[in-house]
Amino acid sequence: METGGGNSLPGVGPDATKRKVCYFYDPEIGNYYYGQGHPMKPHRIRMTHSLLAHYGLLGNMQVYRPNPARDRDLCRFHADDYVAFLRSVTPETQQDQIRALKRFNVGEDCPVFDGLYSFCQAYAGGSVGGAVKLNHGHDIAINWAGGLHHAKKCEASGFCYVNDIVLAILELLKRHERVLYVDIDIHHGDGVEEAFYTTDRVMTVSFHKFGDYFPGTGDIRDIGYGKGKYYSLNVPLDDGIDDESYQSLFKPIMGKVMEFFQPGAVVLQCGADSLSGDRLGCFNLSIRGHAECVRYMRSFNVPLLLLGGGGYTIRNVARCWCYETGVALGVEIDDKMPPHEYYEYFGPDYTIHVAPSNMENKNSRQQLDEIRSRLLDNLSKLQHAPSVQFQERPPDTEIPEHDEDQEDPDKRDDPDADMEIGDSKHGDDSSRNPLSNDAQTGRIKKENMDAELKDLVAQNVVGDHAQPVVPTAEVPGPKSSDISPMAVDEPVSIKIEQHN
Repeated sequence: METGGGNSLPGVGPDATKRKVCYFYDPEIGNYYYGQGHPMKPHRIRMTHSLLAHYGLLGNMQVYRPNPARDRDLCRFHADDYVAFLRSVTPETQQDQIRALKRFNVGEDCPVFDGLYSFCQAYAGGSVGGAVKLNHGHDIAINWAGGLHHAKKCEASGFCYVNDIVLAILELLKRHERVLYVDIDIHHGDGVEEAFYTTDRVMTVSFHKFGDYFPGTGDIRDIGYGKGKYYSLNVPLDDGIDDESYQSLFKPIMGKVMEFFQPGAVVLQCGADSLSGDRLGCFNLSIRGHAECVRYMRSFNVPLLLLGGGGYTIRNVARCWCYETGVALGVEIDDKMPPHEYYEYFGPDYTIHVAPSNMENKNSRQQLDEIRSRLLDNLSKLQHAPSVQFQERPPDTEIPEHDEDQEDPDKRDDPDADMEIGDSKHGDDSSRNPLSNDAQTGRIKKENMDAELKDLVAQNVVGDHAQPVVPTAEVPGPKSSDISPMAVDEPVSIKIEQHN
């Protein structure tokens, strides 16, 4: 029998309800390395995990090591030839596949590195595994390695190779008529919006920097197409937005979305590049302001999948996702950080919270009022939650049982394997100009897809893989083969949950 999870906030009301929380983490995830000078550092996931361990939060959750996503799992959204390419390409063979690299947009923002395909399998496996757990009775599932929202059906984009979010939503659609996707990364969630642009079963809401900024999409006028009209919401923002301005949009818009759309499950992408001081970002949110979005979506008592995403000042990413894990559990963690193996990253204050800067907020009150009014008007055109014709439900994703006997018990992670020397010398927030940062991360890519192409893409996704609706029979409990409990390497001590 499964135990643990679900601490509750004090007091009464929706936030006082007990939550059953599970958390996915692969101890190998921090060893993957995009390359010298690349701003995306999977090491931040290991830093986050270390904070969770030393704050004692892991004992309040069920902790799982994700099973790697298989080829057929990835091909539920991605093209077969694209997945085959990711599986086969290596740093040694990439020069023999120049045409394929160009075709699949791999090589600049999205480099080929050692273990690329295993990395994709790991982070996608965590998100799909989280969706399976939500389908089997958990209240909240967390995968900070996921949230790579730019990946497309046939190409990599913006540091993202496999769109784990789309795969997780497809899994959730097996049990829920409607799924809501919310994106608070500073970049537009273009890959997820594009996948579900013509369906009324998935609503996408993205709060992002809009203008001369990657990926160049996410205009407020992009509202969906066909059956999906008004089911895509885009909230375009300017530099320097602070907590108060952000919440003046987030809460009224999301409150109305929940009222009109009535989702059966919510996926929240918590990209931390919208925090103040991010190496590539230009917003001015505090960690508390960012986490308030998690707190608000949690308050609706709807199954919630929390995913990572962007975030390039890695010490602040770890701070943010640790604090938001506490919010998910209903635990307010101490600001003073406990000593741990990455303690030196957080000097000189060694605290969770960091004060926002005094940068100018270019979002005027009038602009914010106009955006809010326009989006609320779009939502008012949704007469009621969409109905879905009853169809046979496909089988649940089968996740093979993890065999710990096959592991090398003497193998240990090298905590410094993917650390870049330049980080300690120059700091993560050495550059904050959004235009110069785009030059650093790659060209700004305008992806204005015509409506017919988006229609075809979404029909392929939703029509092929997400047709069924709420089952008439009782939802069965999770089988022992659904997800395997996580095996944990020293020195981090983690509570291990066992299945019966």
